[in-house]
Amino acid sequence: MALNTVPAGVAPNYLTAYGQLVQELWLLILLLAVWAYFCGCFNGAVIVSKYILHDDVRGHGSGNAGLTNFYRTFGGPLTFVVILCDVLKAVAAVLVAVFVARHFGVHETAIPMVKYWSGLFCLLGHMYPCMFHFKGGKGILSGGTIVWMIDWRVALVVWGGFLILFLLTKYVSLGSVWAGASFPFISWYCYPYPVIVLLAFLLGGLVLWKHRSNIVRLVHGNENKFSIHHNRDKS
Repeated sequence: MALNTVPAGVAPNYLTAYGQLVQELWLLILLLAVWAYFCGCFNGAVIVSKYILHDDVRGHGSGNAGLTNFYRTFGGPLTFVVILCDVLKAVAAVLVAVFVARHFGVHETAIPMVKYWSGLFCLLGHMYPCMFHFKGGKGILSGGTIVWMIDWRVALVVWGGFLILFLLTKYVSLGSVWAGASFPFISWYCYPYPVIVLLAFLLGGLVLWKHRSNIVRLVHGNENKFSIHHNRDKS
């Protein structure tokens, strides 16, 4: 049975669609993973700080190659370049993967899996970029963009909780922990299929793993709060 057909009167089956996808298009799956990973490797904070400001952000503050540490360290309008870079790479990773999958006849029932798959490897590229010695960011901006690309319902829960916690506490990391923890469960609710749930837990787990030091500081009460004022000497 072709990937773009479903027998009349039979409900689309995610496991069947995924099984066919793996059997018939395994090379495409691999290429989409490579594409998404290298999209993720274009870390905005590292590129702007290292090649435009000639001062690697990873040598300042928390040492993280992410938006928050970049803003705390440098501030200024180049922060928007970092945002643009990290958002666009996530959009490109998912959109191109979906376009290519549809072009090769992947059934619509498997498209959510393509989104989660490409999102996972984009996040891996952001966190562990091979071109920057595998030292990247924590994936909140890119991951948050991926969430919107996957499903607006998932995004509302993840981003809604993030914004509420951040506005109430001024802890970016607390909102980030919510995002990583809630993502697998709202994904499970919206897409109760084993493969998607597995990919969702991997995505959420990566975010939580990268925030493990923040979690420790939150527990001990010495985590940094967000401030509109940047300070190069503040960790």
